[in-house]
Amino acid sequence: MRIMKKIIYQIILMMLSIGLVWVERVQAESESLPNIIFYFSDDLGYADLACYGHPYAKTPVLDKLASEGARFEQHYVTGVTCSPSRTGVMTGIHCARFENYPAYHGFGERTTITELLKKRGYQTAHFGKWHISARGSETHGIYGIDHVFTDKQAETEFGRDYTPVKHAIDYIKEHAGKKPLYINIWGHSTHYPVQANPDFASKFIEVKVKPQDFEKTIHHKFDLCKEIGADVDVSMRNYLGDVYSVDFNVGKVLKAIDEVGIRENTLFVYSSDHGPAPINTNKSDDELAGNMLGYAGVFRGGKHDKTEGGIRVPFIIRWPGKVEAGRVDSDSITSFIDWMPTLASIAGVQDLPEQMDGEDISDIWLGQTRERKTPLFWKTSSVNSPAAIRQGKWKYHEGGKRTEPALYDLRADPSESRNLAKEEPEVAAELQAKVDAWSAELPKSYNKERVKKKKNKKDEA
Repeated sequence: MRIMKKIIYQIILMMLSIGLVWVERVQAESESLPNIIFYFSDDLGYADLACYGHPYAKTPVLDKLASEGARFEQHYVTGVTCSPSRTGVMTGIHCARFENYPAYHGFGERTTITELLKKRGYQTAHFGKWHISARGSETHGIYGIDHVFTDKQAETEFGRDYTPVKHAIDYIKEHAGKKPLYINIWGHSTHYPVQANPDFASKFIEVKVKPQDFEKTIHHKFDLCKEIGADVDVSMRNYLGDVYSVDFNVGKVLKAIDEVGIRENTLFVYSSDHGPAPINTNKSDDELAGNMLGYAGVFRGGKHDKTEGGIRVPFIIRWPGKVEAGRVDSDSITSFIDWMPTLASIAGVQDLPEQMDGEDISDIWLGQTRERKTPLFWKTSSVNSPAAIRQGKWKYHEGGKRTEPALYDLRADPSESRNLAKEEPEVAAELQAKVDAWSAELPKSYNKERVKKKKNKKDEA
């Protein structure tokens, strides 16, 4: 009996020891996992920041962020409008794979990056713009997000991003150091309507728009301003003031990160959801219509377009000691379709969804330059929508009802001005075949009807 008790006692001690080692290992892993904070602007153009070439913009915080981390010049979003872009970020697959439009119907059974990270031990939160499920669904716990705060684009003296930023800062201060954090901060500036705080707009009071200071890709916007009776100089000051408010609020978040002492172990990412919005001439009676002067630099097009101006965006990443400070990557082709596999690799997530359209580019984030393994696709929906593909230096636009197929060499022609489809028929055919193969995987129907809110007896009374 004594021998049996001794054996049992030894087994218990061994189990406790194993348990203690396991707890210590989990705690050590938790402490080593980086915090991930993602600031996503709305409709901000590729060249709207000073560090990306705007001739008049003042973005000292983001310029400094770029100098402390890496700035990418060939980074792409997954959609030409808000929800498709966010869908790619959250699910790692293209919005066109969804039979039901995610902005109205959500992601269904698809796994999200926040669910993966939550299982890995992350504290997850979302602040600001939503647009990834039906209205009213933005509740704590959805998509594995512990805390959800969405506002109604409340204008404040510090811009439309300030309210979600303030809530995010409070959350960071409360939870920093307890668990690794994953936080979305999705702003509303510079989405229509742009009406900058006068104090911010006044920082650009000396601005007088000279078309020669800009690429020709934005000159039509200056003409439209005049056409609808807007003062181009005033419109530009307002737009730049709104961009400045974004910079200001990013600075608030970065300051909070420093104050709670997590800077060294925080992966901070800044980007935009797609290209700049157009000036809507149908709003000619709206004094704010002319303020939509977002700029994509040499790239043609903007929001709603599959041209480079619509899908190429600024992308800045800072991770002290891991991401080389001051690096500018002009060669690597990266995308938000890679967000899920890349973060999963960094966080040591093993159990990934079987289907993902992107690839792990953590090596590129950390300094390597290489060709990507998978092509990039853009398609608004699974039906009645021509696709575009980027592979290597080539960009190919599938023909539609009113358009001919178009092939561009982006290294020689980044503004997509010379169609080489007839000069390079073999390249065009090869890319069309890849588009056809990818499109064949997509649903045969597409539902973009809003979810009708069910009435309860109280509503009917």
